Amino acid sequence: QVQLVESGGGLVQAGDSLRLSCAASGRTVSNYAMGWFRQAPGKEREFVAAIAWNGERTEYADSVKGQFTISRDNAKNTVYLRMNNLKPEDTAVYYCAAGINLVATLRYDGVAYWGKGTLVTVSS
Repeated sequence: QVQLVESGGGLVQAGDSLRLSCAASGRTVSNYAMGWFRQAPGKEREFVAAIAWNGERTEYADSVKGQFTISRDNAKNTVYLRMNNLKPEDTAVYYCAAGINLVATLRYDGVAYWGKGTLVTVSS
């Protein structure tokens, strides 16, 4: 089992930045690809970003390319999501995810473990 706990969400204004963190524990977390998904009110959960177990490869949704950056620190068992120039449409609950590999972690049904989420609200 892998436990994932997100933090760093909150209420910000458009144009602000936030950094989300996901602390992982349990099985050897460094073996897993990690990712972030988000779910806006009334919408389905969608992929945001993912990073390979060694940090050497990352993938992003087209909607956040150039705006968000995913990173990880395996020594701290933590993955981060840096979000710049936030927009009201970025308002959502952000979920941390772990998958057996990067490709699997790109898809909702490929994720092996989920966190409980952290709410990001961007006001205009």
